Amino acid sequence: MHTADRIDHGAAVAAETARFAALLADADLTVPVPTCPGWTLADLVRHTGGVHRWFSVLLRQRIQQPPAGREVDLRLPEHQDGYAEWLRAGAAEAAEVFADTDPDAPMWVWGADGHARFWIRRMLFETLVHRVDAERTLGLPSVIDPALARDGVDEFLANLPFAALFAPKVAHLRGSGEAVRFRCTDTDASRLVRLRPDGFGLDADLDADGLAVPAEAEVRAGAADLLLLLYGRLDRSAPGVGTAGDDGLLDLWFANSAF
Repeated sequence: MHTADRIDHGAAVAAETARFAALLADADLTVPVPTCPGWTLADLVRHTGGVHRWFSVLLRQRIQQPPAGREVDLRLPEHQDGYAEWLRAGAAEAAEVFADTDPDAPMWVWGADGHARFWIRRMLFETLVHRVDAERTLGLPSVIDPALARDGVDEFLANLPFAALFAPKVAHLRGSGEAVRFRCTDTDASRLVRLRPDGFGLDADLDADGLAVPAEAEVRAGAADLLLLLYGRLDRSAPGVGTAGDDGLLDLWFANSAF
């Protein structure tokens, strides 16, 4: 069974939002977010709550074509001291939509999985990563469940090849069949990404005999660190992150895979 099949993504959205909102109780929302240059903590909250409301609209409408715009009534509170409750309200609205949504319903998505579940899973990792951004901003440690992080690694790598619309540098992720292995050292999981002349994407990690397919480069870390590394929240020189193989290939990957 795939990791994603064992995770209640809707429940995880609620839990991650609750953790995020709790951080705001006594926080100064004007402080800059170091992992999101140009944003304050208030901007981070508005973005995350906006994602909740926007994705909820997409799910409610079961869209079948790319939307013409992203207009949605955010219903922002007049004062920033209401932002925590506003964030919670967006997650509560999303939970109601999830309850009325067949996750297997076909929908337009920008990524790999053309079903409603794509948006629920995507909302989770938007929320989780930005919860970590908020903790970093406030000088607090971050804890991510390894199973959730492993699923986030899978979700990121599966969808990245489709992200050129808002991450144009992914067009540079081309090669002649070279492969990069991403290994979660604490969940006994690894994924192989192969770079081809016409694009890149996930490939079989094991051969017909169950042996690891050779890779020109490897990145290994605990699942939480690997997730944050992929999202640019951690540097590959950080403690707990290991690399091996072709440094040039790794340079190519990390220079062009920003999400």
